[in-house]
Amino acid sequence: MKFIGEYRDPGAAHAIAAEIARIITRPWTLMEVCGGQTHAILRFGIDRLLPPMLRLIHGPGCPVCVTPAGLIDQAVMLTRRPEVILCSFGDMLRVPGRQGDLLHAKAAGGDVRVVYSPLDALALARREPTREVVFFAIGFETTAPANAMAAHQAMTGGVNNFSLLVSQVLVGPAMDFILSSPGSEVQGFLAAGHAAAVTGVEELTELSRRHHVPVVVTGFEPVDLLDGILRCVRQLEQGRAELENAYARAVRPEGNLPALAMTHRVFEVIDREWRGLGVLPASGLGLREEYAQFDAARRFHLGPPPTGGDEECQGGRVMLGTLRPDQCPAFGTRCRPEHPLGAPMVSSEGACAAYFRFRSPEPRGT
Repeated sequence: MKFIGEYRDPGAAHAIAAEIARIITRPWTLMEVCGGQTHAILRFGIDRLLPPMLRLIHGPGCPVCVTPAGLIDQAVMLTRRPEVILCSFGDMLRVPGRQGDLLHAKAAGGDVRVVYSPLDALALARREPTREVVFFAIGFETTAPANAMAAHQAMTGGVNNFSLLVSQVLVGPAMDFILSSPGSEVQGFLAAGHAAAVTGVEELTELSRRHHVPVVVTGFEPVDLLDGILRCVRQLEQGRAELENAYARAVRPEGNLPALAMTHRVFEVIDREWRGLGVLPASGLGLREEYAQFDAARRFHLGPPPTGGDEECQGGRVMLGTLRPDQCPAFGTRCRPEHPLGAPMVSSEGACAAYFRFRSPEPRGT
């Protein structure tokens, strides 16, 4: 299959892994930012192809995992209002807040519906003019343009029963936070290709210069990831720290200009809480004042969500790369997919879910 088969070629993958082993001369620690990359690395056994001196750790690039418990509580509260239809992506339904999760809220009688895009929720609002349709707008730069488009179309189309409960975050400030954290062991980044396809590479280039670390934009297939690792190791061995785009088939240096324009039209940069990490400055997006009527928090007078809320879950340490999921004392015992203590065990991009599925001694399939 074009753009798939050649990037899963075992011969090519093993050749790149052999080249990494040939050039590496000392221990290095790399972080893949995206949860999709983490799942691919474990699913295809990429980490097992690498030399022992090279360590991969897993970053905070799982949008479900970083959505604060307080916002999930607000979403649950909205489901108790009979006029509200709460729309969400499916992998948010089982993420626990302090007051339960959306799946239990649905079982208790709340009108919770799974959609595949915010435009599906907007179409539902048009079909149900007597109900209030709220879309739980989570994600990184990849989902922001569609969420912005939904708010913009609601405004221009006069759809006044539609709103967004916003939890949009930005990956660049999180990478900066990790590198600035005391004791950070990250020496190079594999950056997420789908986010860079929207944003372009300027911010990542500046981050690489400021912290003097290699940043390589990669895709999500085995050959993509191994090529990105090879480029990162080569830079480290040569004493370089640059931005490299190893995903040029999808990422242009300038990004997706129409998508960026729509995002900037509807959203503005704000401080935002990340679950397990705390409030990071200028790390999120909020609706501009012109679109305040589509802000569910304002419409339903929810107020600021309470912060914190993970007493036992070690997801913050996992996302900072200071704890491997299977090193957590609750992993696979008190914390399992059917009863998660936190988001990384239940999200389809969570690192704990990836370890449980692909590294647990119990067979989990693929």
